[in-house]
Amino acid sequence: MAARAPRPLPEYLAGLNPEQLEAVLHEDGNLLILAGAGSGKTRVITTKIAYLIAERGLAPESILAVTFTNKAAAEMRERACSIEPACARANLRTFHSFGAWFLRRNAAAAGLDRDFTIYDDDDSTTLLRAAFPELSRPEAGKLASAIARAKDYGLTPDAPDLERGFGGKDFRRRYAEYEGRLRQTGNVDFGDLISLPVRVLEREPAIRERVHARFRVIMVDEYQDSNVAQFELLKALAGPEAYVCVVGDDDQSIYRFRGAEVKNILSFPEVFPRTAVVKLERNYRSYQSILDIASRVVENNEGRLGKTLRATRTGGEKPTLAVLRDHDEETAYCIRVIDAHLRTGGSFSDVAILYRTNAQSLAFERAFPPAGIPYRLVGALRFYEREEVKDALALLALASNPRDEVAFRRVANKPARGVGDASLEAVVEAAFLGDGDLVAAAAEARAKSAKARAGLAAFAALMQKLAERLAAPALADDGGRALDDDAPGPSGPPPVAPGAERLSAVVEYAVRESGLLQYHKDQDDIAGSQKTANLDELVNAASDYPATREGLAAFLEAVELDRAMSSGEVSQDAVTLITMHNTKGLEFPVVVIAGMEQGLFPRDDDEGDDLEEQRRLFYVALTRAKDELHLTYCRRRLFRGRIMEYQPSRFLAEVPKELLKSFGGKLDLSIAEAAGAWKTGTRVYHDDHGAGYVARVAPAGEAGVCVTVRFETGRTLQFFPKFTKKLERMGD
Repeated sequence: MAARAPRPLPEYLAGLNPEQLEAVLHEDGNLLILAGAGSGKTRVITTKIAYLIAERGLAPESILAVTFTNKAAAEMRERACSIEPACARANLRTFHSFGAWFLRRNAAAAGLDRDFTIYDDDDSTTLLRAAFPELSRPEAGKLASAIARAKDYGLTPDAPDLERGFGGKDFRRRYAEYEGRLRQTGNVDFGDLISLPVRVLEREPAIRERVHARFRVIMVDEYQDSNVAQFELLKALAGPEAYVCVVGDDDQSIYRFRGAEVKNILSFPEVFPRTAVVKLERNYRSYQSILDIASRVVENNEGRLGKTLRATRTGGEKPTLAVLRDHDEETAYCIRVIDAHLRTGGSFSDVAILYRTNAQSLAFERAFPPAGIPYRLVGALRFYEREEVKDALALLALASNPRDEVAFRRVANKPARGVGDASLEAVVEAAFLGDGDLVAAAAEARAKSAKARAGLAAFAALMQKLAERLAAPALADDGGRALDDDAPGPSGPPPVAPGAERLSAVVEYAVRESGLLQYHKDQDDIAGSQKTANLDELVNAASDYPATREGLAAFLEAVELDRAMSSGEVSQDAVTLITMHNTKGLEFPVVVIAGMEQGLFPRDDDEGDDLEEQRRLFYVALTRAKDELHLTYCRRRLFRGRIMEYQPSRFLAEVPKELLKSFGGKLDLSIAEAAGAWKTGTRVYHDDHGAGYVARVAPAGEAGVCVTVRFETGRTLQFFPKFTKKLERMGD
């Protein structure tokens, strides 16, 4: 970007600290903003967007900013627009929302229909079961997850490295069959929203040049959460003249199990030339006493760029380590912490109990109600995942795309219309022999029984009526026009013309006339559930969209993206029970991290990259606390019906004793310290066996730890360092 004469800084930059201001004003080359927990990164990226438009004169349409959740994207848009209203014309989206936006404008180049539906995991499982009837639903679900992971890594069915990370001799064949079926439906899954744009940009020079000409600035928030496929998309989108700015925290990369790759942020300066690194180390959330523990723990990781958090708040008590007998004492301690906080004028919602696994919530769920403590369990079934809602959405998806096999199979005989599996298979086969239109095939079906023929005809008639009510021009394909000639970038529902019918009326008609409303009302009467109320809420959700094919496609896209990306929020005055993974982006005045036992957190088999990710997870959990932090360790817990003795987490040994105050009995950290001293990969020497390296470290009760060593001679032996003086760490 061309340099201009300096101008006085606008007022909205006055509140930035020096590092934040440096990040906002930076323009030369590319930029990695290494943003520590609670350092105000969202303020920086939104201010930078507004600054580029308002002060540097960039066209809003030339800016693409992506993040990972709809909530984060909406916050980014709102905060940027509050500074500069023209930011509304910038393309501020999630990765997947951008992929859908791109593919709808380049559908032909991607080999898709314009009105494609986005398949979720359940839809993919259904499609796999149709392709491989011999698989049970759990087996098909596991296969669907493996395919999704392969796509996260950018691996196609013919990728040479496919077998390296995905076992099973039939995986390549089944993956290829799934892709063929998916392409036949004209739909996409979530992985396609990232991988297909990459392929289009690689294969279509004209489209690639238009995209490079359009997006001169590309920003990515929460970059540490990006996977390999998203990294490839970023590289494909960035033209030679593009300014690429990513914001993230390598110490908060905790979604490896979802495909996130911390190496993306670690290698960014090498992949994108002329990259400057700005570190945001001032923390506006926590007391220094909390940050000191977080820093001392995470500095044990080797895979990090390095930074040290500094608190802007003064004061604060030392965090507490509670050494407890068992989970009963643990829940009693948490009740004590909550009661003490309430006595100082605090509220239940100030307190969060964090744990490694969902199973740990049970003790609190049992103990809190008798103590009069309301709680919110984060991770319960979400709205769009409920049976009745998915039924209605399948009906709408088929109305949007009559080739949608998964939707057809879900609702063609629900409620029962006398259509058996054989009749459904015949309709699907007939459709795929023709143009793929399942509704038309159902209308013409020649089922053996009169009841099945009548049922299919009635269903087809309903779908045709829905299509008639939605009859309006669909979103036009790109047709060779430049992207910046399209509608403005921001996502959201198409406008409803004054006096026009709203989509809510069509949704209400669909669930009523299909029989789904009565079907679920009958279940309400039997089980006392709230299924009809959920259908009513779905109708309400559609009220912002017009009753057109474009409106329906936009509604379904918003639902699928929200279903996949949304996270639970605490809205009532209740204690939060939540896993550490789900706390990303949250903060609480009082945090209790429960279950600091070796084998539970971290697991005994966590070594290497896995152990470093668990340490980052602990760092994230620690930095959720604003005012008070409590860690609990139980000497024994129930495990599969048996009482098991547990040693302290090795992470506790990484915290200097002077940074913690204690509650309960004394804690012998010698065993945990021993586990921390012997790390996988450490070079060792033994007087009798020579040089080697540590292959595994495992707790061994009173014996401390058991160290497995592979020697250069080829032998693999186990040692108990507590009793073995001949084994030495090289360099000690």
